[in-house]
Amino acid sequence: MEETLTQAVPTSGFIDQVSWNSDGLVPAIAQDFKSGRVLMMAWMNRESLALTASEGYAVYWSRSRKGLWRKGESSGFLQKIREIRLDCDGDTVLLMVEQEGGIACHTGRSSCFYNLLQDGEWRVSQPVLQDPKAIYK
Repeated sequence: MEETLTQAVPTSGFIDQVSWNSDGLVPAIAQDFKSGRVLMMAWMNRESLALTASEGYAVYWSRSRKGLWRKGESSGFLQKIREIRLDCDGDTVLLMVEQEGGIACHTGRSSCFYNLLQDGEWRVSQPVLQDPKAIYK
């Protein structure tokens, strides 16, 4: 699994094979390519998927900002693409990434999935690695 993204990106075809939702988006899951740990989920549109494939770094669609969002553009914690996969239904993208700096979450944690259900309550299961105020200035 230590492969890098080396093949040429098709100029057409792969984008059309994605089952986009009614908003023209598809969920994208970022997973650490070495450990297999799920880091985050975000949305992609056609342009962000094409840019991700061509640039080799994760580019998402921000629904709140209504624009492209290059992961790590303000924090410096980029996601280098190692593989891009599409699930069997064509409606979810899986990005196998190398998470630069070890922080994927805007809360300063290594993963956005830090809340763990225990005894009927959500409990924080990961420490903050860096104060978000220091990351986002």
